[in-house]
Amino acid sequence: MDPAVLREDMVDGLESPAKDVLQNETVAVAMRDVPRHEFVDDERTAYADRDHEVLGTRMLSPSTVARFMDALAPTAGDDVLVVGAGVGYTAALAAEIAGETNVHAIDIARPLVIEARQNLASAGYDGVLVDRRDGAEGLPEYAPFDCILLEAAVVSPPRALLDQLAPEGRLVYPEGTQRQRVVAVTEGGDRTEHDVVSLEPLLVEGEQQGTIERNRMAREDREYAQRRAESRRGWEQDWIEWERSVDS
Repeated sequence: MDPAVLREDMVDGLESPAKDVLQNETVAVAMRDVPRHEFVDDERTAYADRDHEVLGTRMLSPSTVARFMDALAPTAGDDVLVVGAGVGYTAALAAEIAGETNVHAIDIARPLVIEARQNLASAGYDGVLVDRRDGAEGLPEYAPFDCILLEAAVVSPPRALLDQLAPEGRLVYPEGTQRQRVVAVTEGGDRTEHDVVSLEPLLVEGEQQGTIERNRMAREDREYAQRRAESRRGWEQDWIEWERSVDS
């Protein structure tokens, strides 16, 4: 079937009373235009309202993307930062609305950065800048941003992202642990809550796929070393300590 027809059906479903997750007409137009099938391996299910697993990450379902974009509400000419670029689909939507040279996307996983660049180029948005960065640090050299979208769960928004908001800018992120609430906060501190979603937590440097071991704090390092030492204990060490206790 013609992908354009599938996109129309997808958006009609998101706007229907049954789902009612898409109210922003600008976002709706963008979702009708951006070729989602360029970002997934299985073109047959590209427009189904479901997640897709790609390179160990989750490409969000159209309804989840709609919830985020509705809360973000970018407009033409906005400077936009997408944290957690994934395969690049959300960045493409932002580029369709704000203009591709106004959109920046970062991801901590290098394979996803490469994938996002390729997908965006195939979809016609090669002007989007995609870089490998720690999402919690943002992209300060291109700040300030009118819109920042964090596509990973946090208990509270990273300070660096708040600091990179332009006056009257807004940061949208999923707040919580197992299930999260989509939250929008402005540079001035105003806060609005939106729908419930379920995303993976924000990773920091050392936690991405392919690393041997996640980052640890100094306290965790000490505890880790102690556990390793105890795991190597044998009967000889126990005997020595018993003799010491008897002698004393």
